[in-house]
Amino acid sequence: MPDDETQMLLARLQRLAEDLPGVETGTSYGTPALKVAGKLFLRIKDAQTLVLMAPMDEKERLIEMAPGIYYETDHYKGWPALLVRAAAIDDAELRHRMAEAWRFKAPAKLRKLT
Repeated sequence: MPDDETQMLLARLQRLAEDLPGVETGTSYGTPALKVAGKLFLRIKDAQTLVLMAPMDEKERLIEMAPGIYYETDHYKGWPALLVRAAAIDDAELRHRMAEAWRFKAPAKLRKLT
């Protein structure tokens, strides 16, 4: 069972994803995650950190643009996923990034609904 901080973060993510078609709450690597059509687009790494799926060029751009929010560790180098400091990102920016991650992973039939 996730701790209270993680539960609050998950509730925030679920609220921000409400209007994205086909979003399911599940788990990935034993932590809460949001998926579309069974594909991971966002997961909670820990109560302070999110793992957001993003194309490599977008990942590099975001890290360069806002290193206080977005970063990567050696583990994520070369993978289309970046780390997000949950407390450093406001809801509007997080909602936008979640929608982009959703589009990156959603099948075409669901993308047409937005």
